[in-house]
Amino acid sequence: MGRLVVSMFSTLDGVMQGPGAPGEDLEGGFAHSGWQAPFAGPESGAVIVESILSMDALLLGRTTYDTWVRHWPQARDVIGDHFNAIPKFVASRTMTEAAWAGTTIVRDVPTEVAALKQTYGETRVWGSGELLTALLAHDLVDQLDLWTYPVVLGSGKRVFRDGTLPAAFEVVGEPRAFTGGAILASYRRSGTPTVGTMG
Repeated sequence: MGRLVVSMFSTLDGVMQGPGAPGEDLEGGFAHSGWQAPFAGPESGAVIVESILSMDALLLGRTTYDTWVRHWPQARDVIGDHFNAIPKFVASRTMTEAAWAGTTIVRDVPTEVAALKQTYGETRVWGSGELLTALLAHDLVDQLDLWTYPVVLGSGKRVFRDGTLPAAFEVVGEPRAFTGGAILASYRRSGTPTVGTMG
């Protein structure tokens, strides 16, 4: 059986909206798209590329897909070549046709994503916060790679939305800090939250 890994870029206050470029995601009047770039560096970039090249299939939510389809189908570099070569899936209840060649529309997330995990060694999700909520609700996430950046924006779509299923996680491996300021920590679901008294 394969595994589903979610890669998410987040600010310190949990915002994941529009990290990649100015104007990337303006929904809700968001004015900070492109916030990730000041913290990028060759070290963290190499790890991101490595994780891209390791995946066998790509799963995206509709908003992220609509952003990516404006760039990656035309990209001719090591990342673009890999994205264009592997099977792609977009979770959407309303999309009727996928413009990116090699894309299949996923209607029934619990059933179809479970089938993806039976078919591919590693299916990876990038961004796609609303999809993450659904995946967690159905216990489909095997690993969450959370990239945290030293900036607070105060508004925007959050990694964990209202209504996210409560869950406990454990750290997988050693968190990594990069010279640009990013921290990468990987988490695996470990059950439900527990409570106790400090002291």
